[in-house]
Amino acid sequence: MKTELFTFCDFAQENGGKLTIVGTFDTIISRNFPCVHPQLSVVIRLRFDLWEFANHSFRIETRDLDSQMTIDPVRGNLEVKGVGNATAVSHLVFTITNLHFKNSGVISFILYIDDKEVTSIPLYIRKG
Repeated sequence: MKTELFTFCDFAQENGGKLTIVGTFDTIISRNFPCVHPQLSVVIRLRFDLWEFANHSFRIETRDLDSQMTIDPVRGNLEVKGVGNATAVSHLVFTITNLHFKNSGVISFILYIDDKEVTSIPLYIRKG
């Protein structure tokens, strides 16, 4: 399995296997803390090889610099099926609303597939 895309954005949707992604970013800037970010979407595109076609569990955790979870984990299952090709893609698209930040820092979004850490990306929270 390969991670082809893992990003934050203003808006995302999947329609018929196609992804629409608007306004990708990795930094949120706020004048004051604590603050609330009204909405962000997380998009992940995974490519599986033929021998990986099966059901897979996934989990996305968030951790701050003190290794504390910042939001509840997102959990689910992926059913990876082929359509006659040697590989298949699966998309994970979800939206988080009213994300609270006490102060500036970094939040890591960590992707687990079948309880194994696959990859992670940072979300930087800055005062500006």
